[in-house]
Amino acid sequence: MIYVYDLGSKESHRGPLRLGERVTLIVDNTRFVVDPAIFTAQPNTMLGRMFGSGRENNFTRPNDKGEYEVADGISSTVFRAILDYYKSGIIRCPDGVSIPELREACDYLCISFNYNTIKCRDLSALMHELSNDGARRQFECYLEEMVLPLMVASAQSGERECHVVVLTDDDVVDWDEEYPPQMGEEYSQIIYSTKLYRFFKYIENRDVAKAVLKDRGLKKIRLGIEGYPTYKEKVKRRPGGRPEVIYNYVQRPFIRMSWEKEEGKSRHVDFQCVKSKSTTNLAAAAADIPQDQLVVMQPGPPVDELDTLPPGHEQQPPTSGLEPLLPQAAHNAIHPQQEVPHQAVPSPSLAHSNQHSSHSQATYHYEPSPDPPSPSA
Repeated sequence: MIYVYDLGSKESHRGPLRLGERVTLIVDNTRFVVDPAIFTAQPNTMLGRMFGSGRENNFTRPNDKGEYEVADGISSTVFRAILDYYKSGIIRCPDGVSIPELREACDYLCISFNYNTIKCRDLSALMHELSNDGARRQFECYLEEMVLPLMVASAQSGERECHVVVLTDDDVVDWDEEYPPQMGEEYSQIIYSTKLYRFFKYIENRDVAKAVLKDRGLKKIRLGIEGYPTYKEKVKRRPGGRPEVIYNYVQRPFIRMSWEKEEGKSRHVDFQCVKSKSTTNLAAAAADIPQDQLVVMQPGPPVDELDTLPPGHEQQPPTSGLEPLLPQAAHNAIHPQQEVPHQAVPSPSLAHSNQHSSHSQATYHYEPSPDPPSPSA
């Protein structure tokens, strides 16, 4: 679909514009043929910069067909209404288009959104947007004049956050020095301002204020209404117990914020200390024998190897080092009936205890030394 916007003899609110060249804009797969002079008459808008200084400096370039693709994400219906702003200075909200959608398009194209430029049938939605704008500007002033000095005072005392309670001009805080309220309210900063109290009375204004504080880089922001103790009403004395103090509480707005980075979630794993069931004996682990049933064999006095080898047993080639053969030990533990030759002779006391043991024992093989047998053998 193609829309041709011909100014003809019409005049804008900035004065008459002469007819010149035509450019084609593509918005939402719809082509709009317009005179770029209507955009340059509004140099503070995005289209005015694109077809003004941006085009002169070759920043705005057409596609292969000589057309300009602009206003990405804006519907053709909204853009057609926005083009009326360049001709008459007024944007009339089309039927079926919400005020937030029109507001987003105006912000994208750098067009002022106020009651002078926007005409809408839904006054509730329009007033809501205008109230948000007014609340943002008003809270910026409150922040600089009232809140920021208290934040500076907290920072100079070494604090990393600030808790501000907003009271009215008529509120009186009279705490008993002997029985103060047990709430930690002594660390709160107080602002006596009925105007700020009325501002925070609306939840929409609190949402706007929270957005402003977040834009200013503050962290862990909380805004709401809470009870604040003003003065002591009475003291209840209980026999043999501590006196109970009752304070008068009023519902007042509060702001809590920090200027430090937010604490990230812990990424480490918390391990619970439990009794370990693991065994440090490798032979028992290989043979799958309970450690309390394992009999550890201690080597006896050194003997000559030729005296301990049974007949017909071939001598193994010498190897270097003294290595326990764990797989063979596990095998022997599982099959106790199989006779396995060994080089180490247990002591007599250990051999006597092995006769009365009903459990199999692990066997260690000690390889012979690489040195030749002694002459006495």
